[in-house]
Amino acid sequence: MRDYEPAMSFDEEVAAQYDHLRGDEAETVAFLAQLAGEGPALELAIGTGRIALPLAANGVRVDGIDISEAMVAQLRGKPGGEQLAITIGNFRDVPVDGTYRLIYVVYNTLFNLLTQDDQVRCFENVASHLTEDGAFVVEAGPPDFLYRLPGHQYVEAEAIEVDSVKLDVARHDPVTQRLEESHVTLSRDGVRLNPIVTRYAWPSELDLMGRIAGLRLKERWGGWDRRPYTADSRNIVSVYERRGRA
Repeated sequence: MRDYEPAMSFDEEVAAQYDHLRGDEAETVAFLAQLAGEGPALELAIGTGRIALPLAANGVRVDGIDISEAMVAQLRGKPGGEQLAITIGNFRDVPVDGTYRLIYVVYNTLFNLLTQDDQVRCFENVASHLTEDGAFVVEAGPPDFLYRLPGHQYVEAEAIEVDSVKLDVARHDPVTQRLEESHVTLSRDGVRLNPIVTRYAWPSELDLMGRIAGLRLKERWGGWDRRPYTADSRNIVSVYERRGRA
């Protein structure tokens, strides 16, 4: 996708609607709180605070990184939002000081880094900010469905209303492991395009990234409720720790 920049995918309009995309916050926060203990915790791509704010309400100090000032503005407007320390920047670089008991990235957001090198760099920088007993948690769905797409592409109706239609239009490149996508809104006001590009990775590839960074897979689940990870899992939660821990 020519001229694409990741910040395009998280503008003011997306930020205003983002919290409506999920419904698993309670399970997610319970899972992360158990790993965080007394903290501190760091969320990569903290966004609107969908996870960070309820986690902080559980008594965990949560810091964050995000590339989108619009998303962070939504967070700041919520109760407790002004109390969180947030760095505007690329989470690949983990541009913060200090170490954390828990670092986490949710909702396939690791895949917003568009090259394998950037994803490995993220793992390496995370490892440098983990405490000795710290954990890195990655939520990332399996990409196998992409290999069943006719012609490596799809068009899906996300919503059909009297005065508007929302479509998800995507093209898959299995060579680069990229999904180029646009959420298209057609209405009486015209056409709105919300592009997003991701570079997915298989679980085994994530594990190798962890090993390069000096981490190892501690556990893997098929969801935040700790259901077993199987070939039919549509969500994957991976927990990494430092290599050499007993």
